[in-house]
Amino acid sequence: PRQSRFLQRLETRPRMSEFNVKSTIISRYAFTTVSCTMVNSGSEAREAVFEMQIPAAAFISNFTMSIGNKTYYGEVTGKEKKHGSEDKAKSRKEKGYETFKASIIIPRKMQANFLLHYEELLQRRLGKYEYTLSIRPQQLVGRLRVEVNILENSGIVSLEVPPLRNSKHKGNGKVEGDISPPPSTVIGHTKTLAKVTFSPNVVEQTRIARNGILGDFIVRYDVNRELSVGDVQVLGYFVHYFAPKDLPPLPKNVVFVLDSSASMVGTKLRQTKEALFTILQDLRPEDHFNIIGFSNRIKVWQQDRLVPVTPNNIRDAKKYIHNMSPTGGTNINGAVQTGAKLLNDYIAQNDIDARSVSLIIFLTDGRPTVGETQSSKILSNTKEAIRDKFCLFTIGIGNDVDYKLLERMALENCGMTRHFQEDEDAASQLKGFYDEIGTPLLSDIRIDYPKDNVEQVTQNFFPNYFNGSEIIIAGKLINRTSDSLHVEVTASNSKKYILLKTDVAIDLPSRNDIRGISGLEDGKGDQNYIERAWSYLTIKELLNSWLKSDDNQEKDYLMEKAKSMALTYNFVTPFTFLKMKEAGLHSEPPKEEYISPSTEGIGEKLQSLQGHKAPPDKQRIKISKTSADGDPHFVIDFPSSKFSVCFNIDGEPGDILRLVSDHKESGVTVNGQLIGAPAPRNGHKKHRTYFSTITILSNKPQRSYLEITPTRIVLDDGERLVLPCDRSATVQSSSLEVSTSANSNITVTIRDTISFVILIHHYKNPAPYQRDHLGFYISNSKGLSPDSHGLLGQFLNDEVKLLQESLNMSHQQAGQNNTEALKSNPTNTLKVKGRLVPVVWKQRRIYNGQQEVDCWFAKNNADKLIDGSYRDYLASHPFDTGTSFGMI
Repeated sequence: PRQSRFLQRLETRPRMSEFNVKSTIISRYAFTTVSCTMVNSGSEAREAVFEMQIPAAAFISNFTMSIGNKTYYGEVTGKEKKHGSEDKAKSRKEKGYETFKASIIIPRKMQANFLLHYEELLQRRLGKYEYTLSIRPQQLVGRLRVEVNILENSGIVSLEVPPLRNSKHKGNGKVEGDISPPPSTVIGHTKTLAKVTFSPNVVEQTRIARNGILGDFIVRYDVNRELSVGDVQVLGYFVHYFAPKDLPPLPKNVVFVLDSSASMVGTKLRQTKEALFTILQDLRPEDHFNIIGFSNRIKVWQQDRLVPVTPNNIRDAKKYIHNMSPTGGTNINGAVQTGAKLLNDYIAQNDIDARSVSLIIFLTDGRPTVGETQSSKILSNTKEAIRDKFCLFTIGIGNDVDYKLLERMALENCGMTRHFQEDEDAASQLKGFYDEIGTPLLSDIRIDYPKDNVEQVTQNFFPNYFNGSEIIIAGKLINRTSDSLHVEVTASNSKKYILLKTDVAIDLPSRNDIRGISGLEDGKGDQNYIERAWSYLTIKELLNSWLKSDDNQEKDYLMEKAKSMALTYNFVTPFTFLKMKEAGLHSEPPKEEYISPSTEGIGEKLQSLQGHKAPPDKQRIKISKTSADGDPHFVIDFPSSKFSVCFNIDGEPGDILRLVSDHKESGVTVNGQLIGAPAPRNGHKKHRTYFSTITILSNKPQRSYLEITPTRIVLDDGERLVLPCDRSATVQSSSLEVSTSANSNITVTIRDTISFVILIHHYKNPAPYQRDHLGFYISNSKGLSPDSHGLLGQFLNDEVKLLQESLNMSHQQAGQNNTEALKSNPTNTLKVKGRLVPVVWKQRRIYNGQQEVDCWFAKNNADKLIDGSYRDYLASHPFDTGTSFGMI
């Protein structure tokens, strides 16, 4: 009976039909989107639970769930001081992860969709950035796919995908020592781009874990770097990555303070000893060290001194550690005080190397039970004893540690903390943490920028820089017309001196001067990845300052500041939470009603705009049928063949499609970014997608770009200008003209030989499956080269033939007179570049739905019609000009 009940429960719980993750990492800043579909095939309504472990360092930035025609979206709201939230979406913290959980009741024979977005800035450890994704759907999934795209302009090196990691089920079916990627993983990369996909079928998933707990999917990589000022990236804001290499290690003075209380008995103490044996072996000849063991008694190995690293001292230290036996309680306060006094006295009484770095490494598995047990007192005593003379690094092992105490002890004393589980891998994790801090290269690092050039700069002084890590500073530019950013790095190495001093060139697109444009002074909506990295770092610093502060007034100020920033950038933090709201419901699907849609007046309405004179009236520009509009539907017009061809691209939200790619010849690239919406009820699609942003780049005669959304246009041709879409205006520069017709359309003309028209689609009363979006039409392609490519660009200079034998008629051309015959024949075929493409006859609405066009429709994401597959046309970011077709 028990087994039958279990089987019954298995049969009736909703089935996960799809689990998709797409991650885009741009310059170490990772955007992750998790989409999941659950189906209730049972005969009664069931609860579906969506659960996702995300890195504790990440911030959730969005969450929606939809079922039928109902959509629930998460609104980031500020917490009150004492807040007990009872929301449908919740999260809880776990060692290194935060578990996000949401549930919904699915009626019988229906499905629910979940969409979670989160962001994080990757930290460099042991010379690598590590992106970790938890794949634990708790059941086998019909369609499971993970895609990680990386863009690093300084160049990607040492890209690796290790086997899945799952510490509770060590091995995961892999052979010990196996370092090959998980089954079905595909890795490809160019100098600056990488793409990693993981899509195991059900059989492959079963081999890994029958319960659907596959483990952590990890991508590790590093970037090219030199001994210089580092990598500074600027776009209105700046992020500075500093990680010099090839420097000689500094000598270190280290005191190991190890818990030997009764609770350390067994595995924990054995693993600690194992790790310490290896660590001692790695100490350098110029280092000095000592060891303290503590329980309720505190035992110092070498009284009142630190000893140099010699073979005999290492041998004796190992003997001392080997003889440690677990007994008694846990006197955390006494142990830290003893260690701090030992190190302080040593520094004061000895002529130590001025370049050396001093530190305490403190390890415990429990809470304070002997001596001072009050956390606040332990913290103040520790701070008083250390007085910023050296750094304290804390390690918690097992489930009984006071992690908050250890975190604050490290945070307040310029150190770091780690928490490890008691498992077979703990010894290597302990050694790994030591490796992160075992090779100091610089001390007292200070990084300065001109005060009249930048503001709101994150932490810019760092006590130590360890080999394999990275220092990250971010800030906001004040002087946005400047050609360069001055950077000065001072640090201690063999002696105090200014190590690096340089001017970093600012690229033209980074000029972000939007002052003087009415209503856009705050630059809202212009949230590029650099700005988001700055906001992420700033909020993290505010949270740390809040954690360290004992002043209630200061804590309130820091909390409000962090909360305000989190609300601005839509981040879920300890001071904000997701409040689930139901999107407006419609008893019947609303009509797709636009706000004043029109293709009239393109290029006609002109208006002078702050220093730009209005050019003389021009002829009305004719729009061709060659376009990408709606959901998105693509139409290619072949006037000489007297017919049109059409196709759909069923992309994913967030995909950036390369529409026109002629960077090498005419210098023009057009990319379109997709935004998602739930599918209409009873539709065949899992979701709808629309163009939310069109980016047009031109690099001849000089570099300029346009970024167009339904609400605004950003034009940057050396001077940055932001135009709202709800006003008519024309702006002309030497090689570029932009003309907007309020809330209707935008015409872009490049060098008088290339013209594009972008239609703006606004809905008055949108349904859940509707989004304000853009349509893209090619008006004049004379200036594009015969080598132009992209989903639309590849057809501009090609002809397509309709095979005569496919008509089952006489030698008539494909025209208006034989429509019925064409429709009735199921085997029509087009010939494109030697490829045969089966097509069917369709009608398409274009120009805001005002006209219908007859066309030959190619199925399956334009399979065989376009070169390659639609995935070959995915750009890594909106400003990606690509190098050649077939690139990742």
